[in-house]
Amino acid sequence: MQSGSTLEKLPIGKDSDRATLDRARKTLGTIILGKDGQIGLALSCLLARGHLLIEDLPGLGKTMLAQALARVLGLSFRRIQFTSDLLPADIVGVSVFRQEKGEFEFQPGPIFSQLILADEVNRATPKAQSALLESMEEYQVSVDGNTRALPDPFFVVATQNPADQIGTFPLPESQLDRFLMRLELGYPNEENERELITGEDRRSMLEDVEAIATADILLRLQKAAAGMHMSEPLVDYIQALVRQTRESPDIDIGLSPRGALALVAAAKAHAFVEHHSGVYPDDIQAVFTVIAGHRLKPAGNTTYRSAAELCQHVLDSVAIP
Repeated sequence: MQSGSTLEKLPIGKDSDRATLDRARKTLGTIILGKDGQIGLALSCLLARGHLLIEDLPGLGKTMLAQALARVLGLSFRRIQFTSDLLPADIVGVSVFRQEKGEFEFQPGPIFSQLILADEVNRATPKAQSALLESMEEYQVSVDGNTRALPDPFFVVATQNPADQIGTFPLPESQLDRFLMRLELGYPNEENERELITGEDRRSMLEDVEAIATADILLRLQKAAAGMHMSEPLVDYIQALVRQTRESPDIDIGLSPRGALALVAAAKAHAFVEHHSGVYPDDIQAVFTVIAGHRLKPAGNTTYRSAAELCQHVLDSVAIP
């Protein structure tokens, strides 16, 4: 496997970018078994400059996926374990008075890294959760009246336990909306689970993984993904889907303009990850549930109880161009 320093010498261009991305995706697949679709969506999320929320039961690889993304993409990484006693200062940092200098000195918190793992984010109180809001939206934090820029690129990958588990605080809608995508990993199939049980420990494998990309390569990949062509009929398709979420009697709160922009950015990134020449209807459909599922509020009398069912209902209700 090549190191990041070697890959920096590769010629700049769409083909080399996608080759780098393919190697990263393949390596991630050796760590997170049988989840190529979720890995592709996670990479699409990062290429779209979005933040990722992974929601599932404990022990299914949520934290491992976040760690693997940072390692493979060559990003600086910090993990923040969210607990009920976590304070905002534990995330953004604090100013400490230095007596020898006679002045305050800012001690940066773990938020000043390129990829942040907010582990079990819904175990913290709303006050601690709110410390992420400015960083996720503005890519900066304000401490003691001073605004400090965060690294570029900057991503938050948060994991969340199901809301019915003990000791969780539901994320408010305003914070959920800051996450471009929400993914579920699910249980592995029997073959992959057997390999997990009998094979090498995945944490040991992760320690031996070398970076496939660098921050500079990732920024170039983001620019290439944002430049993917989307035809006018597909823009019409996205608008029709968004309109359906707002007009459907099964949905109380539909997608906002921010949600529509998220759908466009994610579809372009997905098309790039999947080697498409431009955005296809399949790209929009592939990202729709992970973009809209945590943003829609179902009506009280709807028969579609899960986010996946509700989103599929919207997709089925709008004609494909």
